[in-house]
Amino acid sequence: MLWSATARLSANPSPLHLPVFNQSITVFGKSKPSRVRCSHSRAMESNDDTSKAKGLSFDDFLSKKPYSPPTWASHLKPIPSHVFSLAHLPTPIHKWNLPNLPQNTEVWLKRDDLSGMQLSGNKVRKLEFLLAEAVAQGADCIITIGGIQSNHCRATAVAAKYLNLDSYLILRTSKLLVDKDPGLTGNLLVERFMGAHIQLISKEEYAKIGSVALTNVLKEQLLKEGRRPYVIPVGGSNSLGTWGYIEAMREIEEQLQIRSNRVKFDDIVVACGSGGTIAGLSLGSWLGALKAKVHAFCVCDDPDYFYDFVQDLIDGLQAGVNARDIVSIINAKGLGYAINTSEELKFVKEVAAATGVVLDPVYSGKAAYGMMKDMAENPKKWEGRKVLFVHTGGLLGLFDKVDQMAPFVGNWQRMDVNESIPRKEGIGKMF
Repeated sequence: MLWSATARLSANPSPLHLPVFNQSITVFGKSKPSRVRCSHSRAMESNDDTSKAKGLSFDDFLSKKPYSPPTWASHLKPIPSHVFSLAHLPTPIHKWNLPNLPQNTEVWLKRDDLSGMQLSGNKVRKLEFLLAEAVAQGADCIITIGGIQSNHCRATAVAAKYLNLDSYLILRTSKLLVDKDPGLTGNLLVERFMGAHIQLISKEEYAKIGSVALTNVLKEQLLKEGRRPYVIPVGGSNSLGTWGYIEAMREIEEQLQIRSNRVKFDDIVVACGSGGTIAGLSLGSWLGALKAKVHAFCVCDDPDYFYDFVQDLIDGLQAGVNARDIVSIINAKGLGYAINTSEELKFVKEVAAATGVVLDPVYSGKAAYGMMKDMAENPKKWEGRKVLFVHTGGLLGLFDKVDQMAPFVGNWQRMDVNESIPRKEGIGKMF
């Protein structure tokens, strides 16, 4: 069913608890992030006053620039010719003081949830490359596909509008809701504010037809109408989109190089939902200087599916490596994609209360839950290691879980003001 921005147009894991900290949490590694010019026209974070990098000029945001890859990725093919500047980069890295870690284990957080506001999350890194190609091909609209609360579809709608392109979003939903207005919860609110053309498909139809065929059907319809559509796959995950996280790995390397204490990460942990992010991170870590072990917690499908899918992506770049050599993929699907147990949701709430970091329930929340569960069950495996957890965003997805989250956030009461406190009408100004 098709929906415009305003109206319809047509037709069981073991428990894991974190204590709530009452004391403040010390955060390390934070600095004022700044996007600056580099020899390769991308960004790095400056932590000291001696940096000779020049600040980003005001007109670089939303600009299209020639792209030059990291030297260690220069043998990959094809190399993108251009990239758009859509994200606020570099995103910070800071220490994440999670409780109950194994002995001498440190967890640090790469804050890709801070890559923007409407464009927040990991998807914008892929879109920087994908939309550069769309514009180069003369597209006037973008087609993409995902779940009803797809962060990727929301980011695509925003980025497309920034570039004066229309967006067409195919959103997967329940067969009971496919004929109803999808509402304005979470990502849907932003998408519909952007004027995105929303088409609903039931999960059952999606499973039988597939995302490629569905986007092709819509593409043919738009071509007949005289439009020039560009199709972006689920999650922006194809070989071109993979460059977003190859480039992110260069960013991480540069951030580490300019730190005085030169932190060295042994492991990278990240959620996996469509495969492009883990393909880029894994390939970048393997080819670059970091050489960290990448652990991907998949929140849908299964590890074998993603090993094959990642292999296809890196083969599309002629990387010449085996996916199983560069990434470990762990099943964190639980009850199913975007379906949470009460323990998972309680974990997300407890992490926020303990550390101030809000995880989304669909991706990073499940990945962090899986990581902490593995650390609790196999502490020796993680002892003494420095772990970088990549927060891929998705905060808006929490708004779709408010009814389930309500039992965990009951800390409120009416303020009791004693009758002895002086009162005078009009003394309190309400701004």
